[in-house]
Amino acid sequence: MTDGRPLGDDGAAFVAAARSSDTARFALITERYRRELQVHCYRMLANYEDAQDLTQETFLRAWSKRESFKGHAALRTWLYRIATNACLDFLEKRNDRTPVPAELPGAGSEVHHLQPYPDRMLPEDPQESVVARETIELAFIVAVQHLPPRQRAVFILRDVLGWPASKAADSLELTVASVTSALQRARVT
Repeated sequence: MTDGRPLGDDGAAFVAAARSSDTARFALITERYRRELQVHCYRMLANYEDAQDLTQETFLRAWSKRESFKGHAALRTWLYRIATNACLDFLEKRNDRTPVPAELPGAGSEVHHLQPYPDRMLPEDPQESVVARETIELAFIVAVQHLPPRQRAVFILRDVLGWPASKAADSLELTVASVTSALQRARVT
């Protein structure tokens, strides 16, 4: 998994922390990604508490798999991959969390586990806050929840985060063609 960039300061510091098993340094390096990973998990799950839990699970998985980080991808990309897979694992275990309608949902369709994302958790920068608010509005989150988990992940990585198909494919361990196909199906839905 590569994103074409050399190992950055975060990546080099993370590798050093991983080699030394320095938990404080690991936490210091990875903590700056908490908010964006939590928003990513929220988009995948539509539930604030579950997003918090899966963000924590992401950091636990990152710590336990820290030796596998070789710096071929950006640390942020690696953490998103872990977060996405944690959410997909969660959704796989919870079949009730994936409403898949035969057609677009009608007025009677609802997502029972849906929770709004707290405004206090949005970015402090006004410009970033507007973008974040638009991409986690309840109508958007409800629509995304009607996608199967893998399509949901592809849609969020590609259309919300703006990742190229190759980077999303690497992150989800899929081919570029399957990512492109899943994105097309997700957009139609």
